[in-house]
Amino acid sequence: MVNGHGPCLTANSGGGYGRRMSKQRISYVDPDSIADPKMKAELDRCRREGTPRPESQAVRAHVPAVFWSFTDTWREVFHHGVLDHSIKELCRVYVSRSVKCEYCGNQRSVKSAKAGLTEAHYLDLLEFESSNRFGPREKAALAYTEAIVWDLETDDAMWDRLRAHFTEPELVELGYFVAITMGQQRWLRTLNIDHHQVLAGTSASMAPGMATKEELERTKASADYWAKKDADSGQRPPGAG
Repeated sequence: MVNGHGPCLTANSGGGYGRRMSKQRISYVDPDSIADPKMKAELDRCRREGTPRPESQAVRAHVPAVFWSFTDTWREVFHHGVLDHSIKELCRVYVSRSVKCEYCGNQRSVKSAKAGLTEAHYLDLLEFESSNRFGPREKAALAYTEAIVWDLETDDAMWDRLRAHFTEPELVELGYFVAITMGQQRWLRTLNIDHHQVLAGTSASMAPGMATKEELERTKASADYWAKKDADSGQRPPGAG
C-alpha cells in the first residue's frame, strides 16, 4: 500500500506487468488500486487522449498532490492558455530532443496535428533557424526555448525579437511552460519508463511508427530512430563543436 493505493507495478521486458526490471527506477501505481474516482478518470483520459500518457501519471500518482499539480498545470498552461498550443508543442519537443527524453519525445499533440503540424516540423526542430518550415514567430519561440534549455545569454536583440512577436503574458506563459516541461523531462528520463506499459492498448498521441509496443520496439531498434540520430547534435549547446 502506497499513500492509500494498492499494489505498485514495474514493467517487464515485454512491456507488461511482472518481474521487477532493474532499469525502471520508480514503480507505477496500479490504476485498479486507485480509490479516487477523479484520479481514475484522469488516467483514463490519458489513455484515450495522451499528452500526457498514463505511464508518467502512474508514477506521479504515488503522491496525489504531485499528480494534480502536474495535471492542472498541463491542462491550463499547455492545452489551454494565452499562447498558440502548436507553438508550445514545438517547444515541448525541442526540449525532448535537447535533453533526450525519449518518453516525451515519442509523443505528439493530437490538437496540433489537427491544426496542421506535421512530422516534418518535428524533424527540423534542432535546425529550426535554417528551416523553411517555421515562420518568424515560431523561430522566435524556439530561440527563447533554446536560450532557456542551454543557459544562453539573452541580449537586447533577442528580447526585441521576442517582443516583435509576443505579448508579455505570452512570454510569461511560454517561459514558464518550457521550464516546467524541461524539469519534468529531465526527471522522467532518469526513470526509464516507456509507453504501452500502463492502461495499454491505445495509440493516443504516439508518434508515427510507435502506435503499439511492437512498433515502438522496431522503431527504437532502427538506425533512423531520432534519439540515435540526435545523440551528437541534440545534447550539446548550439554552436558547440
